[in-house]
Amino acid sequence: MAPPASEREHDAMRRALALASRGLGRTSPNPVVGCVVLDVNGQVAGEGWHQYAGGPHAEVEALGRAGDAARGGTAVVTLEPCDHQGRTGPCSRALLDAGITRVVYAVADPTPLATGGARTLAGAGVETVPGVLAAEAEEVNAAWLTSVRRGRPHVTWKYAATLDGRVAAADGTSRWITSAASRADVHLLRARCDAVLVGSGTLRADDPHLAVRDVPGAVQPLRVAVDTEAAAIRPGARILDRAAPTLVAVAEDVPAERTAALAERAEVVRLPRAAGTGLDPFALLAELHRRDVRAVLLEGGPTLAGSLLAVGLVDRVVGYLAPALLGSGAPVLGDFGVGTISGARRLDVVDVTPVGPDLRITAVPRTAEARTAPPRTDAHATATEES
Repeated sequence: MAPPASEREHDAMRRALALASRGLGRTSPNPVVGCVVLDVNGQVAGEGWHQYAGGPHAEVEALGRAGDAARGGTAVVTLEPCDHQGRTGPCSRALLDAGITRVVYAVADPTPLATGGARTLAGAGVETVPGVLAAEAEEVNAAWLTSVRRGRPHVTWKYAATLDGRVAAADGTSRWITSAASRADVHLLRARCDAVLVGSGTLRADDPHLAVRDVPGAVQPLRVAVDTEAAAIRPGARILDRAAPTLVAVAEDVPAERTAALAERAEVVRLPRAAGTGLDPFALLAELHRRDVRAVLLEGGPTLAGSLLAVGLVDRVVGYLAPALLGSGAPVLGDFGVGTISGARRLDVVDVTPVGPDLRITAVPRTAEARTAPPRTDAHATATEES
């Protein structure tokens, strides 16, 4: 049995997690992965991270920087090294070829084809230590892990509100409830996601742009507009510019002539309606997953947020609270089927951070309420997506 991870290896894992986070918003449909190689004396010899889909894996990047110093050393990696041949070779083989004698990793790879790297390494005599800082690694890779385990993207609902829970004043004005610092922080959130999602109410009220600004090197997320009746997006809407790709989701029974003008400026997809109003949220997320979207930032208003919350499709909530009161106006969240206090959707606060004069609160569902999409049989559901 391999000795447990040392304090130096814990420190290396913290560094590997920080490296992995650099890939957020850039690697889908692959995971984000960081790796630190320690030499025989426990000193950092090389480090790397998976920077983009199709690019070198984190282990290969770190081994390349370590060179001969990797021989007899330790690889500390946020995800179990893969054990399959994709667009790049298996990381288990790369580690063996480099002479690594110990591998410390955080989370086991849940994909059927890629898992087994640790078993291969152990079979070759390499010490393997799993589960080091696993909770932190799960959080960094939440989007990819959600996609593998649940067959749908990970959804973060973001909103900005006053302390009394209003997202707009009685006259409909909402710019700006929160500060410039909070708005800049939202652009960092967008840059870490693959898609930004809004509904028809937000499209009408705010004419949102949804592209990332002032984040150097950011990959623009897919802008997704839920316009069920193809009636909310006006000609000249900001979301129809060329700053980022745009997908407009409409009901499958909407007449073609109603979407003709939209189709000239954006891609239009037709989806089934929900039992009540709007589009089927499961179908919407399945369509995004099919397009390799793994992380969705929901910036829609109270109706769209309520529709996803009602069926357990929100994985994280990020609220920006401004020290202001309105007393009336649009609420943060509309009716989503909770009629009594015992039915309240409870969350656990995982972070509270001042942002300028505002407060950013991050919370996750307290129980496993997020529902799984119907079983999938395509290659995305059965094969690793790291390549």
